[in-house]
Amino acid sequence: MAIDPAVLAAVESQLGARAVLSLAPDLKLYEYDGGVDKSQPELVVFPRATEDVVALVKLARKYNLPIVGRGAGTGLSGGAIARAGGMMISFARMNRILEIDIPNERAVVQPGVVNLDISLAVQPFGYFYAPDPSSQKACTIGGNVAENAGGPHTLAHGVTTNHVVSLEAVLPDGTVMECGGREPDLAGYDMVGLLTGSEGTMALVTKIGVRLMRRPEAIKTLLAIYNSTDEAGNTVGELTARGIVPVALEMLDGPMLRMVEAATHAGYPLDAAAVLLIEVEGLIEEVEEQVDAIGTVCRACGAREVKAARSAEERELLWKGRKNAFGAIGRVSPTYYVQDGVVPRTQIARTLRAIGEIGNKHDIAISNVFHAGDGNMHPILPFDPRKPGDLERAQKAGEEILDFCISVGGSITGEHGVGMEKMELMQHLFPDETLELMKRFKALFDPQCALNPGKVLPTGKGCLEIRQRPEVEV
Repeated sequence: MAIDPAVLAAVESQLGARAVLSLAPDLKLYEYDGGVDKSQPELVVFPRATEDVVALVKLARKYNLPIVGRGAGTGLSGGAIARAGGMMISFARMNRILEIDIPNERAVVQPGVVNLDISLAVQPFGYFYAPDPSSQKACTIGGNVAENAGGPHTLAHGVTTNHVVSLEAVLPDGTVMECGGREPDLAGYDMVGLLTGSEGTMALVTKIGVRLMRRPEAIKTLLAIYNSTDEAGNTVGELTARGIVPVALEMLDGPMLRMVEAATHAGYPLDAAAVLLIEVEGLIEEVEEQVDAIGTVCRACGAREVKAARSAEERELLWKGRKNAFGAIGRVSPTYYVQDGVVPRTQIARTLRAIGEIGNKHDIAISNVFHAGDGNMHPILPFDPRKPGDLERAQKAGEEILDFCISVGGSITGEHGVGMEKMELMQHLFPDETLELMKRFKALFDPQCALNPGKVLPTGKGCLEIRQRPEVEV
């Protein structure tokens, strides 16, 4: 759908023509994210400051355009897709670190700042930013806030919401709100917590205050090798039962570790059924005690070998393999569908068996790489988009996996968000009364359903039917 010339003229007057995309070939680059769904916006705009966002929101309101905020587009649930067309506000040019306050262990950044760039900026002071999604070299803090992103090292440190201390955001009527602050525990309602993870459906975040952490004195990385996924899965529950909390506890099954090893040569054993990548940090003496305790538990649960990285280079290589896992899959299947269910740690082994059974049922060779420490499963379902029905088969299998996660006391997402991918599954997870309350929160911030329509809440509870363009397929 072509954008109204009056809208285009007004936006170009505000930002300049070089900050606006409206031609079909350009818009096609913004019709997808890291997931499998697609829908094209009517124009994409690139503000540089909060004042620009306010002006854009007011223009969208004047012309009754839906608005979608977008970071780097690395999300995996369709959260940054313009499902109802309209205006996409890309924060790629709002990418400045505004303040670094080491004495108070804080930084203030714009939403387009790349996650890893915060840690690189404060590294000379001996600090880092803890949430580290696998896409941290590309994903942006604004997107992390929208999805409440996690990562391997959030097992001990927590996810994004645990590290965001303040927000500046623009509401759908152009009002600029500020919440949170430098203080560790402000009075009043936790508005920062409410907006973090709201997936761009309540406000457009334009400034973020984050908590910085001091780098530990010592870090040790272990690789525990298993001949069965059950033994690896059971180890996670046993570590928890003994009160041992590493900063990271990742699992790769046999098919996945072989793909990773072929791509990165990280040192993963090709004949293993599974490995656990475990990291501990802290004071030197404390780390050595934890390493010994973890090794004892792993061996007691059936690990055939527990190896410690002997150098910083070896540690980096092991993590390179884990963080490049999704890219390594491309050597086997150029297209795949990633799921994001959560189960209690004690149900990991059982869930892996169920995933295998679901894969066999649908004739899909599913592999697994995931945050075992917090039960956040990431089954990978390859498909061929050239084969009619192949994607739908993978999506059906993915839905069955999520239903199983719910059945054992889990959830439908741990860090990727609900987006448009899982919104109908919200009815499997929450009663109508809870969904109705969520709808009321959405309406409080966005009564006209301008922000990211067709996300999070299921059809009938959300506002897709209000904002959906009839020519856009869903």
